[in-house]
Amino acid sequence: MPKPNSAMEVFKHLEKSNCRECGEKTCLAFAAAVYQSRKQISMCPRINSEIIELYSSDNKKNTNEDFGEQFIEGLKQTLSRIDLAEAAKRIGGSYDGFKLTLKIMGKDFGVDSKGNFSSDIHVNPWVSAPFLKYIIYSKGVDPAGEWVSFRELKEAKDFSYPFFQKRCESTMKRIADTYTDLFEDLVHIFGGRKVAEQFESDVSVVLHPLPKVPIMISYWKPEDGLVSTLNLFFDKSADENLPSGSLFTLCVGLATMFEKLSGRHASFTA
Repeated sequence: MPKPNSAMEVFKHLEKSNCRECGEKTCLAFAAAVYQSRKQISMCPRINSEIIELYSSDNKKNTNEDFGEQFIEGLKQTLSRIDLAEAAKRIGGSYDGFKLTLKIMGKDFGVDSKGNFSSDIHVNPWVSAPFLKYIIYSKGVDPAGEWVSFRELKEAKDFSYPFFQKRCESTMKRIADTYTDLFEDLVHIFGGRKVAEQFESDVSVVLHPLPKVPIMISYWKPEDGLVSTLNLFFDKSADENLPSGSLFTLCVGLATMFEKLSGRHASFTA
């Protein structure tokens, strides 16, 4: 959706509880701030994720990604100038003389110099765009073993952290709250490994969506009056191997994939 035509257009999507968690005194004041581009609609902690999706300008501002054909073709053209054999050594992949192959979530994902994909998993923009950017821009820095939140990454300092929480952590938390056993299975199905003892939670796992970009998922179940929590952590070297916008895209892709799989599970068990 382009920029809203009025503050009331934004207001109609809000909860209208005047909770003030967005920093404004009323929902109407927040709607005016969004209309005037002083705030992003994703800064409302109670907005439906589907409404955020409607505001594509808000989405594009935060992701720095455009999944149009022109964008993907531009990445493929850049890829054609990359030495895939050298890139494979740099980023933890393999090269057979024709294509570069990486392990993504424990599955093979390959590409040749013309941008043709071959994969054991479904190819979609949430995966292919970060995959191409990883090949092109990764510095090949080995993970340091030091975990940080998204907002602590050097290159993510100007990124909207509430937007990251809404699109990534909150989505995964909702799935984990509803299908805890399934969620635990999912994170292990995709090549996850156990975390060090000091990081353990009710569900703790490290995934490798890209070889040198590990992501740790930590989920605590609700207990003794405390609400559940889910946090994503990244190796502090993450944004040296993948631009922060693409890192966000990758996390949204994981959350979307888990959401679809949990939906199928719900239909199956109904």
